[in-house]
Formats: sequence, structure tokens, C-alpha cells
Amino acid sequence: MTTQLNEPSPPVVKNRTATAKDVATARRFTIGLILVALVTVALVGYVFVVPSSKLVVGFIVIVLMMALILLKIPVGIAMSAAAMLGLYILVGPNAVAGSLKEVVFGSFASWSLSVIPMFVLMGVAMGKSGLMAGAYGSARKWLSRLPGGLAVATNFAGAGMAAASGSTIGITYAIGRVSIPEMIRAGYKPSLAMGATGMAGTLGQVIPPSILLVIYAGIAGTPVGPQLLAGLVPGLALAVLFAIVIVLWATISPSSGPRGGRFTWKARFASLIHLVPMLVIIAVVLGGIYSGVFTATEAGAWGALVALLLGLGLVIARSQQEVRSGESTVATRRVVGTFLSSTLLETVSAVATVMLLLVGVNLLTRVMALSGLAQWVADIVVALGLNKFTFLLLLIPIYLILGFFLDTLAMMLLTIPVFMAPLIALDVDLIWFGVFLIVLAEIDLVAPPLGILNFVVLAISKGSTKGMGLNLKITDVFKGVLPFIAACIVMLVVLILWPDLALWLPGISVAE
Repeated sequence: MTTQLNEPSPPVVKNRTATAKDVATARRFTIGLILVALVTVALVGYVFVVPSSKLVVGFIVIVLMMALILLKIPVGIAMSAAAMLGLYILVGPNAVAGSLKEVVFGSFASWSLSVIPMFVLMGVAMGKSGLMAGAYGSARKWLSRLPGGLAVATNFAGAGMAAASGSTIGITYAIGRVSIPEMIRAGYKPSLAMGATGMAGTLGQVIPPSILLVIYAGIAGTPVGPQLLAGLVPGLALAVLFAIVIVLWATISPSSGPRGGRFTWKARFASLIHLVPMLVIIAVVLGGIYSGVFTATEAGAWGALVALLLGLGLVIARSQQEVRSGESTVATRRVVGTFLSSTLLETVSAVATVMLLLVGVNLLTRVMALSGLAQWVADIVVALGLNKFTFLLLLIPIYLILGFFLDTLAMMLLTIPVFMAPLIALDVDLIWFGVFLIVLAEIDLVAPPLGILNFVVLAISKGSTKGMGLNLKITDVFKGVLPFIAACIVMLVVLILWPDLALWLPGISVAE
């Protein structure tokens, strides 16, 4: 110990090196922001000074929007600002004022989109109450003996949570804090543990209820009920594909995912009680939509109510077990108040963000129509003679590239107005395309180098494995998700070849 105290030099050198790197990084970032800001100012000045065709204005609006996003301006504000500038140049100030009055109200006051706050509330209530953690524990007891069994359990727990929630990051947080440290303790390689957890989260927007599918339905004009049901079979197929990837990985490299401990049949069956709340919520939402008992909006409201009540019951039961009987009433009231207030506040915050984005995309859609950019893209596709299969295959690398610098929702909102006309020209079913697009968008959540979910998983992993002596890096997450990304691309090709995989269930349901 004395020797270590007398040798301060190495830490000082490391700190200086780190500081120099930080300064260099900050300098490069600042220079980048300045360049983007100059481009933004130049674009704005150009459209005001130089007479331009409508098509050129459409291009400038898109470039300006992307520049504003790179300047760290919130996506909804960036889209709205760029679109308003485009409307001003194309039609004049009166059109901007009229569009703002009409679009802001129209984006919020939509019966079909009112399901969004319900789905958000459902997911937040399940995560905060512990319902999701209970589902993971049950899956672990049943699947741990498989090669990579804990990772398979994580995958199917994610699928189950996705069928009762609509939040990718919410699912990742809920299971990651439990699954990642448990897999590491069991001897799993960090790459498999983190990769499986991240991909389990991506199922949250494919398997209904899905907020992104609802948003897509609002933009594309497809019925919400069938659009949600269209994601069910492909989402479950994707979960099975992920499980196959995990088992193959752990079979080829047993040290990456060793088999877990044994559980008695009594313990396994006893754990099924934790699945009951989730199964009830799934039955209410998906069963109600499929049978036609509820519209999608009504199913969302009932699902949110059931999730809130079940979560509240679990919170009360847990609080009464943890406190002394003499203080149970006061403590329970405090816990219930905290649960309800935090759930509602988080829901309001998330919904406000989504609604602002919808305002931006509706304004952008008008600019795309007025500038003729969407029709121009459609004409190019027709002139190239691309058939439906070739065009859809071409979209895969296009979306993967866009995912390098746009988040999932921004990418969707930007491209849907542009690609809608070519899709209609090629007779692509828009309900089917919604599922295809969501799978692509979820790949972008984890695609290196900028997949946002990778950094979320890394943060969860570092926080939940403190004291284990690990040196986790973002490259570990990248290695973990790559095999799963390959499985997603296989699923996209399967969807193109067999579109009925997505369209079969909506076709036989009575959903509206």
C-alpha cells in the first residue's frame, strides 16, 4: 500500500491523456456544429435571395431539417421550422398561419391517435410496478437449461412484454437491469448478454401494441386495428429467429452462453403466476381488437386501465410486505401516490414529445406535396423500371444508411411522405409496408455505429454490473447485436417474398 501511495505519476499521466482527448473531442464537436450552423444559415439565405424551383425548395427543406437535427434541436421543432420555411417560400405567410392553425389541432384531435397515450401509460405502469420483472423471472425458470437459456429467456420475456407494452427502451430498461447481471454471473460473454437484451427490446415496436405502428397508421391513412394486428405474426416469428440465433451461438461457443441451473417443476409452475397479469393485458388488447369487441382506441384504453389496476395491486401488496403492520396504511398511501404520480408524469412527457413530432411530420407532408418532391421520387422509380421486389430490397440499405444519423421516429416521419407515392405506384400494400418499415426502423436502433439502443444497453450494463470487475465497451454491444441484425434482414426478405405473413391476420379479423 505504501508503494502505491508513493507512485502518483501514472494516474496523473492518465488523467492528462484523458483530458487532452476530451479537449480534442470537444474541439472537433464544436467545429462540426459551427460548420452545420453555417450550412443552415446559407440554406436559409439561399431560399430567400435566389429564386428557386419548387423541387429545389423541397430538397432544401429536407437538408435544412437534417442540419437542425445535427445542431441538437429537438426533432419535432426541427421538422416544423424547416417545413414552415418551405411553406413560406412556396405559398406565402398566410399559408403558414393557416397550416399551423389546422395542423396543430388536427395532429392532436385525432380519434385514432388517441390510442398513443393509452399504450404509453400501459407500458410505463407495467415497468414501474414490477410486472415486467416478474415475467422475466418466470421465463428464466422455464428456459435456463437450453444452450444460452438465460438469453433465450430474456428474448421471450421481451416478446411477452412487447405484447403488453409499446416501448422499446422501456422494455430494455425493465429486463436489462435484471437479465444482464444475472447472465454475467452465470458466465455469459458480455457480448451475448448485452446483444440479446438489446434485441429483446426491439420487439417492442413490432409486436402490438406498438406506438410506431399507430403513428405510421396515422400518417399513411391505414386503419389502426388491422395495422396493429399485421405486426403480430412477423413479430413472433422474429422472436423465434432471435432464439434460434442464441441457441446456435451458445452451441457453437458453449462458453458464450452456458446452460443455467435446474429448477424443480414445482418452482416452474409456481412462477407462472407472474405471467397472469401480462396475459390478461394481452387478452384485453389483442383479443379485443381481433374479435372486434373493441376498436384499437378502446382496446388501448381498457388495456391501460387493466395495467394500471394490476400494477397498483402489485405495488400495494409489495409495500404491505415490506413495512411494519403499524405503519402499513401511511406507507402504502405514500407508495401508491408515488407510483401513480411518477407513472402519469412520465406518460405525459412521452406523449407530448410524440405529438410534437406529429405536428412536424404533417407540416413536412404538405411541403413534400406542394414542392412535388414526393411525386418526383415516384416518377424516378417508375422511369427506372424497378419492380416491387427490387424497390423494396433497395429500401433496406437506404434505411440502414439513414439510421446512421437520424433516430428511428425522425427517419420514419421524414421518409414516409417521400416514399408514399412510389409505393402506391408499385401497388405495395400500405398495411404490409408499415410492418416492413418498423422492422427496418428497429434495426436502425441497434445498427453500429450510432444505434441509440446500443448505448442504452451499455449504460444499463455498466450500472447493473458494478463491482464485477468488468471493462465493458460499446464494441461488445456491437458484436452482440450483429448476428441478430442478420436475422432481421432475413425476416425482411421473407416478408417481401411472403407478404401474407403480415396480411393474413388482419385479413381474417373483424378489427376496424
